[in-house]
Amino acid sequence: MTVIGETTAAVSSTGPEHVAATQLRRRNAWRAYEIVLWLVAIALIFMLPSKALLLTEIAILALFAVSLDLVLGYAGIVSLGHGAFFGLGAYVAGLFAMHFFPEPVTGLLVAGLVSGLLGFVTSFLVLRGSDLTRLMTTLGIALMLAELANQMAWLTGGADGLSGFTVGPILGLFEFDLWGRTGYIYSLVVLFLATWAARRIVNSPFGLSLKAVQGNRVRAAMVGVPAKSRIVVIYTIAAVYAGFAGALLTQTTSFVSPDVLAFHRSADVLLVLVLGGVGYLYGGIIGAIIFTLLRDWFSVITPQYWMFWIGLVLVIIVMVGRENITRWHTFLPAPIQRALARAANWRPGPKIGGGQ
Repeated sequence: MTVIGETTAAVSSTGPEHVAATQLRRRNAWRAYEIVLWLVAIALIFMLPSKALLLTEIAILALFAVSLDLVLGYAGIVSLGHGAFFGLGAYVAGLFAMHFFPEPVTGLLVAGLVSGLLGFVTSFLVLRGSDLTRLMTTLGIALMLAELANQMAWLTGGADGLSGFTVGPILGLFEFDLWGRTGYIYSLVVLFLATWAARRIVNSPFGLSLKAVQGNRVRAAMVGVPAKSRIVVIYTIAAVYAGFAGALLTQTTSFVSPDVLAFHRSADVLLVLVLGGVGYLYGGIIGAIIFTLLRDWFSVITPQYWMFWIGLVLVIIVMVGRENITRWHTFLPAPIQRALARAANWRPGPKIGGGQ
C-alpha cells in the first residue's frame, strides 16, 4: 500500500494539473524589469519633484492604456470609444465630490463602479457583428455621451466644464498639494494596485481562456470556453479601470470638461498601445511614458506642430517594424546580451531561514 501511495503521489506531482499549476505560478512571478520599473517610479518622487504633474499625467494615461489592453490585447476587441468610460468616470468623480462626499478614494470606487456598469451594458452590443461593427458601436457610444455632457449644462456645466468642487484629503489624511506630489503618489498607488490585479487576471486560467477566445471564438467554444461571457467580464473590468483613470484626472486637477469624452482620448490611448505594444500590460505603461515625454518635448520645440512629429514617429514604427525595434538588444555585444537575458529571467527567490 505504501508503494502504491508513493507511486500515485509521484504521478500526481507530474500530472497535467501539476504542470499547469507550475506554469501559472511562473507566469505570475515578478520579472526583474517589472521590479526595476516600479522602483524607478517610486524614486522619481524624490528625484524629480518639479515634474510631479507630468508624472501624474503619465500614471493616469498608463492606467487608461492598461484598461484598453485588457480588451484589445487579451480579447482582441478593437475600440474607438474607450474614452466613454474614461469620461464617465471623470464626471462621476467630480459630481460625487461636489454633491455627496469629497473623499477621493470613495469617489474613485464609485466612478469605477458606474463606468463598469456602462461597460457591462454596452458589452452586449460589442458581442454583435464584426470588428468594423464594434468600431462603429464603441465610437457611437462615446459620441452620444460627449453630446449628453455638452447639452446637460445643469448637471455637467456644459462646454464650460464642471468646477467649483473641492477634493478632500486622501482617506482623510493626505491633502493634495499645489506641486502635484500627493497626486502623483496617489495615482501611482492606484496604477500599481490595478496592474497587480490585472496581472493576476491575465495570468490565471481565465486569462488563458481569453487568449483562446482571441485566437478563434469557434474553436474556443468547441473546447468548452464560453466566449461571450468571457468577453462581457473582461470588457466590464476594462471599463472599471478606465473609470478609475478618469476619476484620477478629475481628482488631481479639480476640474472636468467635455474634453474627457472627446474622440482624441480614445485615439491617444490607441496610439499609446501602438508605441508600447499590445498584449502584455506593461506595453500600456511603457507607451504612456514614451507618448507623454514625446508630446511634452515636441510641444516645447515646436508648439504648433507637435502632432506632426508624433505622427512621424508612428509612421517610422510601422515602416521599420516593431519586431526590428524590439530586437535592439541583438545588436549589443554577446556578454551584454547574456547579462540582459539573465536579468529578464531573474525572479525573487524564496526567503531562506524564514518562518512558515
